Amino acid sequence: MKFEKISIGGWYQRTMLHLSEIFDYLRFANSPLNLEPEKLKKLHDNLRIKEINYGVDGLEYLKIQTEDEIFIKIFEDGLITLSSFNVEADKLDANIAKIADYYENYLSPAFSYLFSLGAPIPKELANIKTIYPYFIVLNNEPLDNIKSLLGLIGEPKHFEYNTDEIDVVRGNLYYFINNKGKNPEQIERFIEEQIFFREFKGQLHRYLNLHRTIWELIADVKEQSGVRGKEILAFTSKIDGYAKTINLIESRINQMNTYLRTRSQISKSDDDLKHFVDIMEFRYSTLADTLAYVQQVWNMTKNYVNSAKGLFSDLQQEVTHKAVNNLTIVTSMGVGASLIGLFTTRQMPEITVFGLFYFLALAFVGYTVNKIIRTISNNRKYEISDIDYDKDI
Repeated sequence: MKFEKISIGGWYQRTMLHLSEIFDYLRFANSPLNLEPEKLKKLHDNLRIKEINYGVDGLEYLKIQTEDEIFIKIFEDGLITLSSFNVEADKLDANIAKIADYYENYLSPAFSYLFSLGAPIPKELANIKTIYPYFIVLNNEPLDNIKSLLGLIGEPKHFEYNTDEIDVVRGNLYYFINNKGKNPEQIERFIEEQIFFREFKGQLHRYLNLHRTIWELIADVKEQSGVRGKEILAFTSKIDGYAKTINLIESRINQMNTYLRTRSQISKSDDDLKHFVDIMEFRYSTLADTLAYVQQVWNMTKNYVNSAKGLFSDLQQEVTHKAVNNLTIVTSMGVGASLIGLFTTRQMPEITVFGLFYFLALAFVGYTVNKIIRTISNNRKYEISDIDYDKDI
């Protein structure tokens, strides 16, 4: 058995501006940005580019061929596919490993460095290892043979889709697509949309899980019965970090609706997808609903963080106010003692050794009292009052 094509891919938000930067970098191995020329050149050499073409079909895209016969397609919205053609069945794993290795260890590092300036990716989302869907295209194979492939790989069948022109049998990580009469370009477009759906959904799921994590971290801080004065600054710094992460991710989430809407509109007018419009439309609608849900959940998370920031800001002000009051009392006592001594003496004071030691003793007593009051303030527990909510998200 021979497979016509094996494809993997991924998606991350990009624009036509990014695509132009990629095109220039792949051609000239440099960048107008403040990046190290030697590193750009080394990463470019590792890509082993053989041919590059620029095209437009609904979206602008690049088609790239490497010296290792890996075929890459990069769209302006950030979708990337990598494919290998005419693969013998006994070399399936080796070919999947080859294109996955190229994606993870060569293409992704090059693009990561090319776009390393500007707004950072939150550390919670960095270095996430994507589990790719592997799309394997066959030509007019008996359906039973395709189903048996899942058994050989050791994957359960998730769903099966059959028409007069195509069979799709999906496992967990493997999609077997049997072409019974469709144009190869139609199969290619179907694969591209499936990768987009899966990656889009996967990103939303990561954002949902990250909401849960951040919510619990903030709850651990807010829902304590009390906090010591010296701990307030540390808690405030933690919450400020969570707020920064939330703001960065909120921007990423809000961008996603544009990409979803654009691909949905293009799919309706794409002849290569006309046989899949019904199922595609359903998927787009479902993704739109999921995106709206995640946006609302993330807005709740942002409000939760802001309420925590306000709470600890008030506590910090209370601690500062008490410290100032205590310091005022100590200072007033010292000034009062000095005035009493000044008004009760009958002559101008003289500087003596005893007077010097007396002054130092007073200073030491004042310092010690102030230190004791500060320690008491730092170790005093301040009550945290907040509303408890049931968690049903």
